[in-house]
Amino acid sequence: MAEDPVKVTVEVAGRRLAVSNLDKVLFPATETTKGEVLAYYARIAPVLLPHLARRPVTRIRFPEGVEGLSFFEKNLPSGAPAWLPRVTVRTTSDALTYPLVTGLDALTYLVNLASLELHVPQWQVDADGMPLPPDRLVVDLDPGPGAGLRECSQVALLVRERLERIGLTPVPVTSGSKGMQVYAALPGSHSSEDMSALTQAMAQELTATQPELVVWRMTKSLRPGKVFLDWSQNAAAKTTISPYSLRAKAAPFVATPRRWTEVQEGAAREDGLVQETWEQALRRVERFGDLAAALLPH
Repeated sequence: MAEDPVKVTVEVAGRRLAVSNLDKVLFPATETTKGEVLAYYARIAPVLLPHLARRPVTRIRFPEGVEGLSFFEKNLPSGAPAWLPRVTVRTTSDALTYPLVTGLDALTYLVNLASLELHVPQWQVDADGMPLPPDRLVVDLDPGPGAGLRECSQVALLVRERLERIGLTPVPVTSGSKGMQVYAALPGSHSSEDMSALTQAMAQELTATQPELVVWRMTKSLRPGKVFLDWSQNAAAKTTISPYSLRAKAAPFVATPRRWTEVQEGAAREDGLVQETWEQALRRVERFGDLAAALLPH
C-alpha cells in the first residue's frame, strides 16, 4: 500500500492549512517543486489577489506536474472546506459553483491541489453573487506558426492606438505561453456582447489594413506568419489567464504585465520580447509595483 503524502500544517492568514508533497517536482525541466510553487504564489499574492477579487476562478490542475495529465476545474473541488468562499453562477442550462479567491488562505488551498493556472472572466460578481457587466476588455493576441512575440508586439501597438482613441487605458501582458493580451478597464456600463462586437470590429479593421500581420477569423489555415486577434475572449462564458498566474510550460513562466516601452522595443527588435519566469516577475514587481494596476477598481 502506498504511503500517505507527507503533510505539513502551516498558518496562512490566521488559518491553519495542511499542505502536502512539498518536494514533488512539478516542472521537471527546472526541477521546480510544489513547495516552490506555493512560495511563489505567497510572494506574488499582494499583486495577484486584487486581479482575482470577486471573479469566479477556473483552475487548470496538474497533479503529476506539467508533463502529466491535467484537467480544467470550474466547480469547487470535492472536499472543499466550508470556509472557502464560493459563488454559484447559473446559465440557461447549468449551474456551477466556483471558488472565490479572497485571500492568501484560499489561494494556498487551491494551489496545494496543484492548481498551477488561474483563469478568470472579464466580469466580477456583486455582493449577492450575481454577475456584473464586464469591468475590463481583453484583446488576445495569438501568434500563428512562424510568428512570435515580435509580431504580437507590433499588433499590440496598433491595438493600443485604437483603444486610446476611444478613451481607454491599455495594459499589455505577455501571456507566459505564446502570445500576449492587451487589457483595458471598463466603466461597467456595457455588456459582454458589446465588447465582443467592439473587439471583432477592431480585428476586422486591422485585418483589412494589415493583411500580412493580422487575421481575425479563427480558421487555423489562415494563421501562419500572422497574429490571430481573438475577439471572442470577451464573451461572458470565456476566461483568460490572470495576470501573475503561472503557466504550465516547460519552465515556470508567468502572465506578466509589461511596460509599453518594452513592447515598442520588442516590436523593433528581431528577437522581440521573451516570456518571463517567476523570478523575473517577482523582481519586476519589486521594481515597478503592479504594472496592471490600471485594471483595478478605483
